[in-house]
Amino acid sequence: MEPSQIRIDGQPIDLRPDQLICLTEFHKIEVLSVPSALLIRFNRAFFCVLDHDSQVGCKGILFFGSSQLPILHLSGTDRAKLGALCEVFAIEMKEEADQLQLEMLQMLLKRFLILCTRIYKSQVNLDVLDSSQSDLVREYNYLIEVHFRQKHTVAEYADLLAKSPKTLSNLFSKLGKKSPLAFIQDRIMLEAKRLIGYTDKSIKEIGYELGFEDIQGFSRFFKKNEGCAPSEFKEKIRLGKIANSTGKEA
Repeated sequence: MEPSQIRIDGQPIDLRPDQLICLTEFHKIEVLSVPSALLIRFNRAFFCVLDHDSQVGCKGILFFGSSQLPILHLSGTDRAKLGALCEVFAIEMKEEADQLQLEMLQMLLKRFLILCTRIYKSQVNLDVLDSSQSDLVREYNYLIEVHFRQKHTVAEYADLLAKSPKTLSNLFSKLGKKSPLAFIQDRIMLEAKRLIGYTDKSIKEIGYELGFEDIQGFSRFFKKNEGCAPSEFKEKIRLGKIANSTGKEA
């Protein structure tokens, strides 16, 4: 079977039949070619981020606990387990709704997420952190999603977490990946590119929306991280050098 071709926030991704990807409401998804796929979509009202275990819920490693898009590689056994669950999902959805259906669907979804979490944890190295440290990383990532338009410094998130900036820096250095500040800046840049590429807002409006006091400050930030000014980036999109919102070349 041909792989599914999608673009997530401008990044092209080929998904094979033995792969599964976990996305949030914040991702911009463009479908290029999807011969066949199974989509499970749920919202916070159905499965609240605060009412479930931190590793399984929406603030767990499948959603806000990773610095990259979690793509799960499924073995034959994994596909069989998840496939069986999906069949039960489909059967339950066809049943006449009663007072127990909501609880049944929530239970099935949680089991699905537990299985996916186990699969993903087996594929990535999370052993360098203990459970409390892993929880802190996930909470930090989640807080960025909530506050990145207003809060641009590590110190502000450290205050929300009742930790010192140094504690956060040491924690992320254990992962050997990006610094805490880089996570903030990458999220701001991602939103900036979305707004430039997918809306008709002016550069000035986008800068203000992302918490910059003036267009000069936003332009300097954007150029430092992207290598070109926001206006140049917008022109590249117009000329077709960067994919536009339709998922095709402009």
